Amino acid sequence: MSTVIQSSNFTARLIKHHQVADNAMAFQFEKPAGWSFKAGQFLELTLLNPAETDAEGNTRTFSIASAPHEPHLTVAAPMSDTAFNRMLRSMPLDSEVKLAGPFGDFTLHNNASRTAVFLADGIGIAPFHSILLDAAQRMLPHRIFLFYSNRRPEDAPFLEELQALQQQNPHYKLIATMTEMGQSHRAWKGNIGPIDYQLLNRELKAAATPDWYVAGPIYYLAGSPQAVHDFQAMLIDNGIDSDDIRTEEFAATASRIPTAAPGRTPRRRGSILALGIERRVNAFRSVLHRAHTRQA
Repeated sequence: MSTVIQSSNFTARLIKHHQVADNAMAFQFEKPAGWSFKAGQFLELTLLNPAETDAEGNTRTFSIASAPHEPHLTVAAPMSDTAFNRMLRSMPLDSEVKLAGPFGDFTLHNNASRTAVFLADGIGIAPFHSILLDAAQRMLPHRIFLFYSNRRPEDAPFLEELQALQQQNPHYKLIATMTEMGQSHRAWKGNIGPIDYQLLNRELKAAATPDWYVAGPIYYLAGSPQAVHDFQAMLIDNGIDSDDIRTEEFAATASRIPTAAPGRTPRRRGSILALGIERRVNAFRSVLHRAHTRQA
């Protein structure tokens, strides 16, 4: 039975693991009584005395894919061939790991008058899975659009569950798209091709109301570094203010890219307070774009 945890560091038992896509697995751990988090946050997971390790060590950061109301903690990991992932996949049930957290502020905004637009690829779906489960359970009034890109349906973690959630939450819509259906063995009646601005514009305008234009959406981007870069460049190139964009990057070898040393609270990539040179350049380009638009 779980004990009440007062600190952010604790051990937890693995209670279940299962495949959620051809190339990804979900791992469920016990959640200590009294430990809470916000949907969209992440944690640090450390393997205890693994038989195999590598230069990156035994700790990785993972977005929490389960919702705060659920009795367990779920993380999703790609099935990449690294020492960490091999050890994680081969762990027997009831094995213990060290967890620390929660960390991060990649969470749903409070102002329900502003639409939330989620852009995800692959394993980047994890924080959105948590947020969407939480929104459905709490019956939040936020309008949420999830644009979800994968190569094939077989590669899309939680796809069926995300589709079913539309029946539970009338304010949520899934727009899934596949980029390599020629390699798939499943039928697919949805969108084909990458997430581009034409797809966003078509789906968002079709559901728009006059107040939607007054209080524009907040965009949340999660996925591989390249995908997040491409999503962000697409939005900024089309006049979206960088202040309305929040990002989270994921690596192929773990689940999300850490942004601070272990033991310190990592800052979310894309935070306005932590803009890098590229973000500053993009923000400046956005200002120029808006100025040019007003002059035109």
